[in-house]
Amino acid sequence: MYFRIQYFNMLNRRKFISGSALGSVGLLLGKEVHSASIQGAPDSPIVVSTWDVGLDANRAAWEVLSRGGIALDAVEQGVRITEDSLNCCVGLGGNPDRDGFVTLDACIMDAHGNCGSVAFLERIKHPISVARRVMEKTPHVMLVGIGAQQFALEEGFKLESGTLSEDAQRAYEQWLEKSNYRPPEKNIENKKQHGPFAPTRLANGDWNHDTIGMLALDQQRNLSGSCTTSGAGFKMRGRVGDSPLIGSGLYVDNEVGACTATGQGEEIIRIAGAHLVVEFMRSGLTPEQSCKKAIERFVKLRTNKLAELQVCFLAIDRAGNFGGYSLRPGFTYAVRSRHEEKIYKSTSWFDS
Repeated sequence: MYFRIQYFNMLNRRKFISGSALGSVGLLLGKEVHSASIQGAPDSPIVVSTWDVGLDANRAAWEVLSRGGIALDAVEQGVRITEDSLNCCVGLGGNPDRDGFVTLDACIMDAHGNCGSVAFLERIKHPISVARRVMEKTPHVMLVGIGAQQFALEEGFKLESGTLSEDAQRAYEQWLEKSNYRPPEKNIENKKQHGPFAPTRLANGDWNHDTIGMLALDQQRNLSGSCTTSGAGFKMRGRVGDSPLIGSGLYVDNEVGACTATGQGEEIIRIAGAHLVVEFMRSGLTPEQSCKKAIERFVKLRTNKLAELQVCFLAIDRAGNFGGYSLRPGFTYAVRSRHEEKIYKSTSWFDS
């Protein structure tokens, strides 16, 4: 027993020394550290979200967290900001399916394993809030299509116009010229025209995609997450990606951590990506290491299909450590805490 105690004491000392050394290196170099660590004391909540636009969403979430609010409220209020913005890939301003209709997907999950989801939802402004109502007011996890819309109306949500936003209408008309059912590649000029969420390969080879996922740790040390999207532009009617699927686009385990995903939804579904990342964290890996292992699992499965794909994961553990990793360069995520408000650029499999 004595030697066993000494062995564990030695491991704990090594972990402390290693963590201190990494922190010192980050300070000395003055660089962004890809897998950063916020020592999550009860008075230090944190929120992270996908892509640069996460900065605005994080501010709304931070208003909740900084007042001592719960993570569940924060992740709902945060992504509602993005749903309100008339961009081409989240909310009613999003690009339509190939038949010209905008359909929305979203899910939400709290610290206690409660979760709710909507998919193929039309003409409702805030699918994330409908998903929360599904979680709190029904015996189900997911509602889809006309049933989800009917439930939303019964809950007091307004039926919005089905008219496309100006950007989405212009993009749809351009797409109709060729009617190519694959997610379109656009150059950087078209990215500027159609907004930052378009599934785009930029002139420098970077990619950008169409979902906002958000994870928060509150002052009570509880985690929650949300994920919302209008899905792949010009998709087949009825297509649903990973974003509303608990375990694929989002997963929360309050004893371990949480993960959200963005990128090509069909590919994330194949490996139940968000749940896989959380399970890697359960085994003792850091958030970034866990995201990397999930990407490696995906690469092994889809080695011959990587040419036109992007898959990205963002994770946070219960201590407030966070990290992201992607298949290709270009994935960014936003962080807000008492210590910082900034954008991080993740490392990628193609960087290695």
